[in-house]
Amino acid sequence: MLDKILLAHGAGGRATHELVRKFFLSFFSNEVLQALDDAAVLNVDERRLAFTIDAYVVDPLFFPGGDIGKLALCGTVNDLSVMGAKPLGIGVAFILEEGFPGEELQKITFSLSQMAKEVGVWVVTGDTKVVPKGTSHGLFLITSGIGLIEEGLFLSGSRARPKDVVIVSGPIGDHEAAVILARGEFAIEGDLKSDCAPLWDLVRSILKVTKNIHVMRDPTRGGLATTLWEIAQSSKVGILIEEESIPVRREVLALCELLGFDPYYLASEGRLVVIAPEEEGERILSVMRQHPLGKEAKIIGRVIEENPGRVLLKTKIGGHRLLEPLMGSQFPRIC
Repeated sequence: MLDKILLAHGAGGRATHELVRKFFLSFFSNEVLQALDDAAVLNVDERRLAFTIDAYVVDPLFFPGGDIGKLALCGTVNDLSVMGAKPLGIGVAFILEEGFPGEELQKITFSLSQMAKEVGVWVVTGDTKVVPKGTSHGLFLITSGIGLIEEGLFLSGSRARPKDVVIVSGPIGDHEAAVILARGEFAIEGDLKSDCAPLWDLVRSILKVTKNIHVMRDPTRGGLATTLWEIAQSSKVGILIEEESIPVRREVLALCELLGFDPYYLASEGRLVVIAPEEEGERILSVMRQHPLGKEAKIIGRVIEENPGRVLLKTKIGGHRLLEPLMGSQFPRIC
């Protein structure tokens, strides 16, 4: 039994995983939930549906490259997309604080609606609650989504296999770095923008050339390192990635060096991680690089039999570093 909830329990690291596994799973355990993928897979009349829900508490509400509305729509679409599901409908709940500016609400709602139009999905249901002034941080969003999974496609964090390649669609950590700068707490200026973007069109492009894929994920809270650790744990395999191959912008690296952060744990909101058989690697990479969201895609490593449940980083000097999820968060409220 937990003594009390800490901020670390919502940061996507080890504390979050312990909260989910030791607390929530003890109450809700079932074969669908136990997969702990980005969306639940539901079988309905011989078709497979993906269903997901997420909450967004980002601070600030507006940041370079996006806002909480765009973030919420993209996050839900992406959780469906990485399961190979075409988004069919989105639900949105607004939790508003008394006194929240109507002009800001209009901007956020417009942003969310524009992203929905870009994806080609409708917001089909929702809810609104208003809480007393001083009891929240202005606005929280909760979004849910349902999508239809492509026939013959079976994606899960438990399906990575030895000799699979690990591909990332572009530079990691842009979102969290942009949010950090937007807060203005460190008197640092920069030109970073969040990578926040809907991934369905990129995923659809990949699926047109092959469905021989084992895992897709978007490395959000906890970043690339935690995402790969989750996959390694679920698939009971090791994952070896190479520092020289991982794309990270110079501005993100500079920010990390200045503040003591690790770029492999910074959240991205428009990046795709694909794990697929080695023979499919170059074909997937080629398709990614032809898409605007995958121009900088790279193969960054492989799945291995050794060190099951662990992620190893081969450093530029030839050594190896163990990447495990952080106990807390490098920086809170980034999504």
